[in-house]
Amino acid sequence: MPLWGKIALAILFGIMIWRMWPALRHHQKHGPKGTAKDWQAVIMPLALVAGFVLLLIFMVKK
Repeated sequence: MPLWGKIALAILFGIMIWRMWPALRHHQKHGPKGTAKDWQAVIMPLALVAGFVLLLIFMVKK
């Protein structure tokens, strides 16, 4: 990608972040709060996927 394209992309990302900042702050203050049960629902599938990937790695090594 040419230099001018990288600069244009960086400017575009900067404008996106600048425009989304007020909505992000509002959502952090007034959005739903996560509970321990919510975190468990996220961590369990991630742990299963990580375990499956490790199993595949060990199967290929042998």
